[in-house]
Amino acid sequence: MSLIQPRTLKGFRDYLPEAMIPREKLIATAQRVYRSYGFSPIDTPALEYLEILTGKGSDETDRQLYKFQDHGGRNVGMRFDLTVPLARFAAQHVPKLGTPFKRYHIASVWRGENTQRGRYREFMQCDFDTIGTKSVAADIETGLVIHDLLQAIGFSKFTIRLNNRMILNGLLDKLGLTDKSTEVLRSLDKLAKIGREKVAEEMMATSGATAEQASEVLKLSDLSGSNAEILTQLEPLVAGSATGEEGIGRLREVLAGIDAAGVNKDRIQVDVSIARGLDYYTGVIFETFLDDLPTIGSICSGGRYDNLAGLFTKQELPGIGASLGLDRLLAAMEELEMLAKVRTSAPVFIPYFDRERLGDYLALAAQIRAAGIGVEVFPDPKKLGQQLKYADSRGFSVALIAGGNEFAAQTTQLKNLQTGESEEISLAEGSDALIARIRSIVTID
Repeated sequence: MSLIQPRTLKGFRDYLPEAMIPREKLIATAQRVYRSYGFSPIDTPALEYLEILTGKGSDETDRQLYKFQDHGGRNVGMRFDLTVPLARFAAQHVPKLGTPFKRYHIASVWRGENTQRGRYREFMQCDFDTIGTKSVAADIETGLVIHDLLQAIGFSKFTIRLNNRMILNGLLDKLGLTDKSTEVLRSLDKLAKIGREKVAEEMMATSGATAEQASEVLKLSDLSGSNAEILTQLEPLVAGSATGEEGIGRLREVLAGIDAAGVNKDRIQVDVSIARGLDYYTGVIFETFLDDLPTIGSICSGGRYDNLAGLFTKQELPGIGASLGLDRLLAAMEELEMLAKVRTSAPVFIPYFDRERLGDYLALAAQIRAAGIGVEVFPDPKKLGQQLKYADSRGFSVALIAGGNEFAAQTTQLKNLQTGESEEISLAEGSDALIARIRSIVTID
């Protein structure tokens, strides 16, 4: 029997420990921030009926869908994001759960797209959403969660760009392009990727816009100045459109609310050229960029979608939320050298080199774990040098070295594996002193 070649599908990847450890840490950080605002966890199936997913994002996401017939002959698809399943979930369950309903959902999604830096065909999203309110307070809170999340992860230099689809729709209404808004906004969303000239060409090709109309839309990217100055410059562009004027007013309220919460003004930037490519957005939209690595794209995006659940229920269920692109963010953090090179989730290593003392090693490890600190005991009584080499390769922070003499004297050698320094710690009165010293060296998640 010939061996099967071990390989992964194109666009998919395995996650080794050095990738999964920071990944899980990011997930835990996101959970902590979301819970601090009162969001509750949910989960939904990876598979949905195909009709649930198609026609909800864009023509591109429809093309990228993984879809097939299951064993029952049903047409099904794998979710391409977590927002469309949320709309179905809300229509099905929120009438019983009550509104406003605040949820977070951290799970994998699938899109058959061309792979790119930090993006694969299976990737994880960390979503949070509020369902059942149109209040501007929910819009403001979405911006605050994005801000607190990036700060909790460890970033200080980032920019949250925001716009309002109502402003864009108001401008298109004045230009007579309302019926072609989907095509125009999809083209505008590519501005950062393909540039002004190609966006204009695409607008004219897909929507039938004239060169003059495309030029008027692209004036949005020329606006500059402070947030207040940009909104003032917008007023004549949408004057006479009730939708556009409401969008400007709403954006002013969001900015005022975020400012009232004490967020650094330099981190919030009005950018009326961002459109978000998905069709379901109706109000405020957010995109977040790292100042030190803007080319990696938005790492936390979202916005208001007031009509999506209306495809599944007659009950009005407006929504707003955003999604952290976990894998893209990890790629950015790796490029910025923000990730520690570790292959172990335990900071403390205990080498086992005295064959007769296995019970003593296990007892010492148990005392440290009881204090909430992870410990790995090496499984085989090999030479100490070999075991310390193993510890260095895995990225442990501390090694506790004890043989027969140390156990008899009720001591252990604590070696800081980052500095190479060693010190003797007494265990005569218990492990409290040892645990305190470990805590002074390592970061306990």
